[in-house]
Amino acid sequence: MQQRILISGSDAIGQERKFDTQLLYFTCSSLSADDRYLYLMSDRDFASPNVFVHDLHTGEERRITDNRCGTLKSYVYFDQTPGHGLGKASVCLDPQRNRVFYVQDDKVMTAGLNEAPRVLNTLPADRVTAFTHVSACGRYLCVPMTDARILDYDPATEGAGLDRRPTYNIDGRAQREHLNSYLCVYDTASGALLYEKRIPHCWITHVQFNPQNPDLIMYNNEWPETNCGIRRIWLYDHSTDSYVQVRTMGDGTLGNPAGYPRRAEDWVCHEMWSDDGRIIIYHGGYADGPAMVGRYSLDTRQFWEIALPADYNAYGHFTMDHAQVLCCDGYFKFPDDVKPVFDNSTDNGPDPHKKDGEYISRVVPDWEHGTLQWIPLCKHRSDWLGQDAHPHPIYSHRGDKIFFNARNERDVKVYCVEVEQ
Repeated sequence: MQQRILISGSDAIGQERKFDTQLLYFTCSSLSADDRYLYLMSDRDFASPNVFVHDLHTGEERRITDNRCGTLKSYVYFDQTPGHGLGKASVCLDPQRNRVFYVQDDKVMTAGLNEAPRVLNTLPADRVTAFTHVSACGRYLCVPMTDARILDYDPATEGAGLDRRPTYNIDGRAQREHLNSYLCVYDTASGALLYEKRIPHCWITHVQFNPQNPDLIMYNNEWPETNCGIRRIWLYDHSTDSYVQVRTMGDGTLGNPAGYPRRAEDWVCHEMWSDDGRIIIYHGGYADGPAMVGRYSLDTRQFWEIALPADYNAYGHFTMDHAQVLCCDGYFKFPDDVKPVFDNSTDNGPDPHKKDGEYISRVVPDWEHGTLQWIPLCKHRSDWLGQDAHPHPIYSHRGDKIFFNARNERDVKVYCVEVEQ
C-alpha cells in the first residue's frame, strides 16, 4: 500500500497548542476546480474554527474568515454555542469561483480567495442550521433550517456520547410536536432570499443541488425514528413545487444477486449526486443483513444495490470521482486484520456499524453484475472519535489524489494519498 502524505495539521516543530484541521464536509469539494487550493477548517487562531486556504503548490496557508466566538450550535455540533460562532457544518465551497459560504452567528456569510468576508443575509430567529450547499452554477445557496425546538435541550444533563447528542429521539420530536424544516435558497450575489420551502414533520440536515438543474434539491430526513430505509432520501423540485421519495420498498433491485429486498426497516444514509445529475449513490445496511452500497437512476427510476461481505461491518462513507469510481474510508478489511478497539460512544448512534474502519480504498463498481473491486490505498488510522475525525475522503478533480481527515492520538490533520489510475 501507498504512503499517506500529511497536507495540513499541527505537526510543526515547537507547536505549543493542540489544534484540529479538517476538510469541509464531503458533500461539497474542498478543492478549487484547478486542484491548486485546498479549503480547510482549523481552530489554530483565536481558539475558534475558521476557514483557511492551503496552496498545494507553495504550501502557504492563510485564513479567510474572521470568527472569534467558537462553534455555533447546529447538527452534529450539538453541545456548542446557540447563536454564536462559526457553523462548522455550514461551510461549503464554490470550486469554480473560489468562494466559500457559511453561517456565522446569525448571519449567512461569504468569503473567498480574493474576497473579504461579507454578510449576505440574516437568519430567521428560532431556527438551527446544518450542512449547506451551493449550486454548480454558483448562483444559489441552500441553507437547511429546522425549528430550534428540535435541539432544545441541555447537553450536560440530557446529552450522550462524545458529541453530547440528545438522548430523546430527534425525529420523533419532529413528528410529535409538528416541527418543520425549511429549504432556504439565497442569491449568492445579492444575498436575497429567493424562496423558502417548508417541509413539515422532518429534520433536514443535508441538502445538495442537482449539478445540472438547480431547481432540483436532494434533501434528507436525518436519523428517522422509523422506516429509515424509505424515509431518508427525498427530492424537491422548485419548478413544480413538488417533492418525492427516492428509495422505496420493493424487489427486483438490479445487481443484487443476494436478493435482498428494499425494506422500510433498512438503514440508508449519505446520499450523493453524480456529476451529470442523473445518478444518486448512497450506502447503508439491510435489516438483519449486511452493509450495502446503492445507486439510483433519475432517468429510469431503477435501483442497483450491492451487498458487502458479512465481515465488512466497519462504518464508512462513499464518494465518487468524475467517472463514478467510488472511494471509501471504511468497510474494507484483510482476512487476517485485527481491528483497533476504540472507546467510541458515537457507535451508539442510529447506524448499525461500528466506526473502526482503517483503510482509504478506491472502489470500482460493476453495478450490473453486483460486484465491487476494492483497492486499498493506505491506512488512515483515524480513531473516528467524533465528527471531525471521520476521514470523509474526497477525490481531487483530476481524480489523481484522495484527501481525507484523520486523528491519530493527538489531533485531526489532513492527508492525501495518490491514486493509480
